[in-house]
Amino acid sequence: MSEIRNLQPECIWRNFDALTQVPRPSGHLEKIQAFLLEWAKNTGIEAFLDPAGNVVMRKPATPGMEDRKGVIMQAHMDMVPQKALTSDHNFETDPIVTHIEGDWVYANNTTLGSDDGMGVAAIMAVMEATDLKHGPLEALITADEETSMVGANALPEGELNGQILLNLDTENEGEMVVGSAGGIDVTASLEYKEVETDAEDVALKLTVKGLKGGHSGIEIGLGRANANKLLVRVVRDIIYSDEVRLCSWHCGNMRNAIPFEGSVVVTLPKENVESVKAAVKEWETIFNNEFKGIENTISILVEDVEAPKTQVPEEIQDNLVNAIYACHNGVMRYIPSIPEVVETSSNLAIIDIDGGSARIKILARSASESQKELIATTLESCFSMAGMSVELSGDYMGWDPNPESEMMNIMEAIYEREFGVKPNVTVVHAGLECSVILSKYPGLDIVSFGPTLESPHTSKERCQISTMPKFWKLLVKTLEEIPVK
Repeated sequence: MSEIRNLQPECIWRNFDALTQVPRPSGHLEKIQAFLLEWAKNTGIEAFLDPAGNVVMRKPATPGMEDRKGVIMQAHMDMVPQKALTSDHNFETDPIVTHIEGDWVYANNTTLGSDDGMGVAAIMAVMEATDLKHGPLEALITADEETSMVGANALPEGELNGQILLNLDTENEGEMVVGSAGGIDVTASLEYKEVETDAEDVALKLTVKGLKGGHSGIEIGLGRANANKLLVRVVRDIIYSDEVRLCSWHCGNMRNAIPFEGSVVVTLPKENVESVKAAVKEWETIFNNEFKGIENTISILVEDVEAPKTQVPEEIQDNLVNAIYACHNGVMRYIPSIPEVVETSSNLAIIDIDGGSARIKILARSASESQKELIATTLESCFSMAGMSVELSGDYMGWDPNPESEMMNIMEAIYEREFGVKPNVTVVHAGLECSVILSKYPGLDIVSFGPTLESPHTSKERCQISTMPKFWKLLVKTLEEIPVK
C-alpha cells in the first residue's frame, strides 16, 4: 500500500493514489475514462462519457438542500508526461510511483499528475461521501486539457445544469482565481531536401541539460532558461566560427512546458573539434553566470557520434537558426493594472529538425485578445521570413474576471472565517478551461482554487501535504453554503 494513503484528508489521498495507478497522459485517456466510469458505477453515482470524451457525474442534493443552486465541480483527467533524462518510465503503461519528502509528495523522476489529479480526487471524495451537505452536484472531468482543451472545446451545450462552476485546477492554496489568460498554438514547418555530409567531416552531439523547466503559464515569469534558446546561441556561434553544419535538432515535447533539455547533432572539420569544445565550455560558463540564482547547474555535454550521411542545406540551416534566434520567448508584457501578473508571453517549446523536415511549436498566451494577436503575428512574421509555413490553431479566449461574482464573495468570507486570513483573489497567466466553458454556458458563476503544487509539467512536480486539509475544508464549507436558487 502506498504511504500517501496515510495522509490527510484520507478521502482525497486514497483516491489520488488510485489515480496514480492508471496511465493518463494527454492523448491516451481510454484507461482513465474506463476507470472513472467503473468507479462511479461501483460507488452508485450516475456517470457517462460525453461525445467530447469528458466524464460527467451527477449526484442529487442531500435532504433539505434541494433548493440550492446547482454546482459543477470541474477538473481535467489528463496529465503532462514529462520525465527526467535518466527515467525509463512509460506513461502509457506504467503507474506513477510516489514518495514523501518532508511536506511534499513527489513522483519518481516523472511528473506527479497532481495537476490535475488532485482536482479529480477531490471530486471523487465529494461524490462518494455520505456525510456532506450539498445541493445538486455535477462533476465535469475534462479530456486533454494539457494539449488541445478538446474536452472543453467540444463540450456539448445543454449537457450541464448547474449555475456555479468550481474549477479545481489552481496551484496555490490561499488563492482564489477569477480570471486567466487565453492562448494560441503557433506551428512553423518546412520541408527541405537534405544534402550529403562531407565524407571528411566528423560529428558531435551537443546536449543542454540540468535546467528546471516548468509550467509555461505559471512559471514563465520566473526567468528560467529555455533549452532551445540556449542551444541556438551555441549553434549560431559555432556555425560562423568553426564551419559547423546542422544535421538534427530535438528539444522539448509539450507546448505548455518550458523545455529543460535538448540536443543537436552537427558535423564539422575534425581540426575544429577542439575549438568547438572550448566554445561550448565558454558558453556553459556564460549561461551559468546569466542564470545564477535562477537555475542550479546548467551543463552542455559534448559527445563524439557517428557522422550522419545527410545534413540540412546551408541556406536552410542559416534561415532556421536565425529564426530560432530571433523568436520571442518568455514574458512580453505584464498586466498594466496588475503589474505582478504576466499578461503576454510565448514559450518556444518544441523544435524537431531531422530527415528533411523542420517543425517548431510555440504556445503564446495573453490576458488581452489584442496582445494575443500581436504576439501570434510577431511569431508568424519571424518564421515566415525564414521561408516556413506557419499555422495558428487551438485559439481560446481568456477568462475575464466578474467583479459581481456572488461565489467569490461567499468563498472569501468562508476562507477568512475558517482560517483567519483573507485569501488572495487574483488572475493567473495559466490557461484554464473556465473561459471555454463560460463561452458555452455564459451564465456560470466561476471560482478556481486548489492545493499548492510546485513545478508542474516537470519531473520535480510536487504537492504540498499541509495545504490539502485547507483545500478540502474550503471545498466542503463552500458546498454547504451555496445560495438558494
